[in-house]
Amino acid sequence: MLSPKKVKYRKKQKGRIKGPAVNGSTIAFGDVALKSLEPGKLTSQEIEAARIAIMRHIKRGGKVWIRMFPDYPLTKKPAETRMGSGKGAPEGWAAPIRAGRILYEVKGVELEVAKVALTRAMHKLSVKTVIVVKEGAE
Repeated sequence: MLSPKKVKYRKKQKGRIKGPAVNGSTIAFGDVALKSLEPGKLTSQEIEAARIAIMRHIKRGGKVWIRMFPDYPLTKKPAETRMGSGKGAPEGWAAPIRAGRILYEVKGVELEVAKVALTRAMHKLSVKTVIVVKEGAE
C-alpha cells in the first residue's frame, strides 16, 4: 500500500475539494489513461486494487504510471465512542482528487487491451472516471 514516509502533521482538517484539476489533467507518459470526472478522495487500498487489476490484465506487457499519491491522513474514532473528546486516531491514507485529474496511464500494449484493463480498474474506484486516449495513439 502507498503511504508517505514522513509528514509534517499527523492529522489534517477535512476541507473541501472544489474546482477542476489544473495540474495532472493531461496525458504525460502513456497512450491511454483513466481520468476522473468528479472530485473525491481515493484511499491507498483503492489505488492499489486498481493498479493490480490493470497489471493482471496486461500481463507484464507495457508500462503503467500511477499519477496520484495518498498523502492525506484519514482518521477514525473507535466504535461506540461518545461524541466529543477530540479527533480520532490516524487510520489510513487517501489521495484528494479533483475533477479532470489523470489517475493512471498505460503504454506499450494494444489499445483494446489497455481499455479493458482500465475498465477493470474503474470498478475499483469510488469516483466516476472515463478512459481517454492520447491524440495520435492508435
